[in-house]
Amino acid sequence: MQKGGVMMAESSYELKKKIVKYANRYFRMRGFSPSVREIAAELGVSKSTIHNYLVEMNDDGMVEYNGKDIVTYQFMHCCMNYFSAPVIGNINCGNPEEEEEEVREYVRLPESIFGHGEFYILIASGDSMVDAGIDDGDYVVIERTSNCKVGDIVVAMNGENENTLKCYTGVHNGKAILEYMNEEIYPGEYIAVDKLIVQGVARTVIKQAKPKLKSDFVFAK
Repeated sequence: MQKGGVMMAESSYELKKKIVKYANRYFRMRGFSPSVREIAAELGVSKSTIHNYLVEMNDDGMVEYNGKDIVTYQFMHCCMNYFSAPVIGNINCGNPEEEEEEVREYVRLPESIFGHGEFYILIASGDSMVDAGIDDGDYVVIERTSNCKVGDIVVAMNGENENTLKCYTGVHNGKAILEYMNEEIYPGEYIAVDKLIVQGVARTVIKQAKPKLKSDFVFAK
């Protein structure tokens, strides 16, 4: 078989399947496609062989290959149903502090759960929202919106023009109330602001695994 001036043996369907399988696994782990060199090293064949197979697989519609990036059907399906949300740092859940919008990484989120919209992720810091299920170090997925309703967990500006993560509980005496959610440590505490400025509403929390130490377990004697 002649391909681009290079003689190729009859293509092995099994090798094609191995290429696709490895590309899918690589994408799941890293979020982008492997290089020809990486596929060749994994499968124990030459780079030129992998390149020629990819060209043929592209012509056959098995993958999309532009000489650099490889896109399988599974890649395409995943990309169509997921979107990337930036992790932009910490937001305080105790005393309000200014949140610095600096992208640390991107996290892929499923549209089937979050729907369409603009989202970002903040890392919770502090203990004032534990009754709402938000612990120190948790990732809080925020929809970027200025609209909220009573009972929403919001990213809002306090009276000193700083961001804080609190529960919006309505208006009292002409002031918007941002309430702490930790009755044990902050019973009845809240922040009252003249004007409610919301920069996002929490939609879900991604919990951070906190394995117990041996000292946390009770051993039978």
